[in-house]
Amino acid sequence: MGTFQGLELSKRALYAQQGALYTTGHNIANVNTEGYSRQRVNFETSTPFPVPSRVMPQIPGQLGTGVDIGVVERIRSKFLDMQFRSENSRHEYWDTKQETLSRLESLLNEPSDSGLTKTMDQFWQSLQDLAANPDNDGARSVVAQRGLAVAETFNHLSKSMQSIQGDIKEQIDGSVKDINSLLKNINKLNEQIQSIEPHGLLANDLYDERDRLIDSLSEQVNIKVTYSESSKSALDIADGIASIELLDESGRSIGEDGVYLIEVTDDKPLSESVNELSVEYEESEDESSVFDTPPVTGIKVAGYEEELEGVELLESVGRLSALIESYGYKEDGQEDVIGTYPEVLAELDKMAREFAEAFNEVHRQGKDADGDGNSGGDFFVGKDNFDGITAESITVDKDILKDPNLIAAADPERGEQNGDNALKLADVFDDKIEGLDKTSPRKFFTALIGDLAVQTEEAIRMTKNTAQLQQQVDHSRQSTSAVSLDEEIANLVKFQHAYNASARNMTVIDETIDRIINHMGVVGR
Repeated sequence: MGTFQGLELSKRALYAQQGALYTTGHNIANVNTEGYSRQRVNFETSTPFPVPSRVMPQIPGQLGTGVDIGVVERIRSKFLDMQFRSENSRHEYWDTKQETLSRLESLLNEPSDSGLTKTMDQFWQSLQDLAANPDNDGARSVVAQRGLAVAETFNHLSKSMQSIQGDIKEQIDGSVKDINSLLKNINKLNEQIQSIEPHGLLANDLYDERDRLIDSLSEQVNIKVTYSESSKSALDIADGIASIELLDESGRSIGEDGVYLIEVTDDKPLSESVNELSVEYEESEDESSVFDTPPVTGIKVAGYEEELEGVELLESVGRLSALIESYGYKEDGQEDVIGTYPEVLAELDKMAREFAEAFNEVHRQGKDADGDGNSGGDFFVGKDNFDGITAESITVDKDILKDPNLIAAADPERGEQNGDNALKLADVFDDKIEGLDKTSPRKFFTALIGDLAVQTEEAIRMTKNTAQLQQQVDHSRQSTSAVSLDEEIANLVKFQHAYNASARNMTVIDETIDRIINHMGVVGR
């Protein structure tokens, strides 16, 4: 060790403590940055010098040479990241389910003064009034208009549901675009990290940005992230290149070999490792409906078209699967559309059709009051360009609307001036109908609303439960990775004192060298 080695030792100490101060300042500056993980300087003892001697010229580790900055490491737990992403996908699934169910519940709006139940009650009351006053033209006109109000309420509910379905379809398409955009951005970060790590460096800020994007991706689908080394020369603590696999609801791989959205292999360059996701819809030939709501028939991942059926990927819970389950989809070999909105719409169509048919059957058995005493025709009919009666197509016969005397309120066995058949028409509301699961229209609709309320309540409960679990895991993750201002201020003071001490040590060495150079004279001077 030379005379000036003390200066070099102090200089290393100054640089090391200065680096620690800069890193602490970097942490403080990013205290509110989303996804930032606090960083820590790892100090290392520099290689020592041996003390030479005549009998042992090399004795390692006798005199230290100071301190060096090994690496600037970010503090992050991959285990907590995995837990958070799993809970994040479940929470987004139930939160989206709650949102779509709440929209449907608000649309049906029961009980209320403007819902279907109230409208049907008013129609029923108008039939009771007609039965009491069968020769009253005003009562007949009210029946026709109340019947039209029931039909228009069915129309409104059906069209509104299809309109919301159209909105959900746009959300599905938007989610697919977001997923593919996130995958591309994550892979770009993979490429940047691959270019940095082989030089023995840690891309801490790039790691944070990649993890933030992966967290966002976990909102859409359930995923698993694995890492592979970018180079043999990379540091052992380097994160490496991220591969992303789709998981089912239980956290297992889908299929035999799994489905990868980003698959890093030695067979292809990193730029080609993204497998984009897409959603396919049924091509409908029916142009009678105003709204375009074809069901989902497949969810595809590029490169896995032959190995897996598309809808099997619905097992990966997240925002995307919740939207598709609410919107509606078809499984292979199935004719019926599965999903919240199409199933409720199908029940509403069945109610409108069965109620109209039962009502028409009783109406045809009565006599009208147009003067000829003809038998009644169909009271409810389907609109033009529609195949039969549905909630969307049901309406009142236009001839009855023009001439309410065509309403067959009379029992033919008692003549024309009676309202007995009007009472039978009113009884249809409470009669058990075979096509409505052997229950009345009132009870059928009440049961439909009840089932929807149960589903909504479950979604609200699960949203709260998953939110608590997500917050607990996130709290644990933040306690590990987030910046604590109290801790950083303490580190500032600690590193500042160490820096001042190193500067004082350099001053002492300087005075020692000054004593040697300027105050040690020639012997005998």
